[in-house]
Amino acid sequence: MISFGPQVRIFVATQPIDFRTGVHGLVALVAQGLQADPYGGDVFVFRSKRADRLKLLAFDGTGIVLTTKWLEEGKFVWPPVQAGAMRLTATQLAMLFDGLGEWLRLAPPPPKPAPKFA
Repeated sequence: MISFGPQVRIFVATQPIDFRTGVHGLVALVAQGLQADPYGGDVFVFRSKRADRLKLLAFDGTGIVLTTKWLEEGKFVWPPVQAGAMRLTATQLAMLFDGLGEWLRLAPPPPKPAPKFA
């Protein structure tokens, strides 16, 4: 089990990565590909092409932390592959990390478009 406070922003890179990518490559991917600050205290989640592995990248205030999880059996449940990143809550991340597919059901509804004024 892994947990983060409610103030932590969690982003999932929706495109699978080459799982040989290490800390420096993931930091570059966050900065360039996701247009985010890898040293800002947010958590970034990456998945393998086989969907049986994930990596978490975070800055804890003193350095970059890279956590890897490989499932012995089965696959992580993922939404359809698309470009960019999606946000998760701490509860959703804990469920994803534990291999529970129900994390998708906890997704908040998409934001409604802002009204247009004439």
